[in-house]
Amino acid sequence: MSDLLERLRDRGWRLTAQRRVVAQVLDGDHVHYTADEIHALAVELLPEISRATVYNTLGELVTLGEVLEVSTDGRAKRYDPNARHAHQHLICESCGTIRDVHPAGDPLGSLPDAERYGFAISGVEVTYRGLCPDCAKARA
Repeated sequence: MSDLLERLRDRGWRLTAQRRVVAQVLDGDHVHYTADEIHALAVELLPEISRATVYNTLGELVTLGEVLEVSTDGRAKRYDPNARHAHQHLICESCGTIRDVHPAGDPLGSLPDAERYGFAISGVEVTYRGLCPDCAKARA
């Protein structure tokens, strides 16, 4: 489970009812919802929450570094609350399902010095692609 609500409280971020609901929707393992999905789920908890409030809150959370924006091949951006734990993503090429994965080893360490071209590297993003079990079964 992500610790998003706890992190926001620790930061002293003002948790209005709307912000709290967005954070609650984002809390959990392997959460990668689009803004529209977040809005639909938030409305179930707080019917008066507006789409603009959800978008603004997501923008603030991304700016704070508490939520990651995940973009995949022209699909809608998804929001990942697992911003504090190093991980990579496994994406289904058919349905777009995203799972957090934690491969062994250091992906930065696998880049030889000669391939760094003098860059001071600040991070690594690795995306694994394939078919989820449901999509693989449907294609069989």
